[in-house]
Amino acid sequence: MDTVRITVKIKRFDPEADARPYWAEYPVEARPTDRVLDVLNHIKWEVDGSLSYRKSCAHGICGSDAMLIDGVNRLACKLLVRDVGEIIRVEPIRGLQVIKDLIVDMEPFFDSYKAVLPYFINDDPEPARERLQSPEDREIFDATTKCILCAACTTSCPVFWTNERYIGPAAIVNAHRFIFDSRDQGTAQRFAGALGEANGLWRCRTAYNCTEACPRDIPVTRAIQEVKREMLWRSA
Repeated sequence: MDTVRITVKIKRFDPEADARPYWAEYPVEARPTDRVLDVLNHIKWEVDGSLSYRKSCAHGICGSDAMLIDGVNRLACKLLVRDVGEIIRVEPIRGLQVIKDLIVDMEPFFDSYKAVLPYFINDDPEPARERLQSPEDREIFDATTKCILCAACTTSCPVFWTNERYIGPAAIVNAHRFIFDSRDQGTAQRFAGALGEANGLWRCRTAYNCTEACPRDIPVTRAIQEVKREMLWRSA
């Protein structure tokens, strides 16, 4: 397949060496069916070994290569060159401290995730076999089981950009997965904890950025609204 000439503009920053972020340009050859991650790998391996970014599975499952590409949060391993253009602008996702280049500090994001108790809670005696659930009950929260914790939704949220203490869409999505699980008994704990705090669930302003940014097509905004309604219903 014929290659095309493209220019990749990467926002780079090394806190140990740079006073401020700067744009570095890399003219390279690429095939239209190459992924942006393939192009970044070429730059890293063949052009400039100092470039830093995260990657792992390269198949849209691990979520480690979430980046701001042409102004939109995306996974570099899912976006093709032909779907971007001759000039590709790549930046770190917003709202989290840049460690180096495209690598951000994910610890605050994971702290919010852990704060919603994202695990199964059930104090009933352990049954002799697994706790069964109907397909209909499973369907209620099926979409939110698909989260890969890439942070694309949370770092696309304008509330999070201005308030890093906001728990964020990803945490609420993962709370949804357990709140609507008919076998789980931890909803009251989650609502009394991080979700019910000042920077919890009700900080959401329904901007829909999170839904548009999700690489797994999770209806994030709808899930957040469902959690809000459940909290109101339980407090009535």
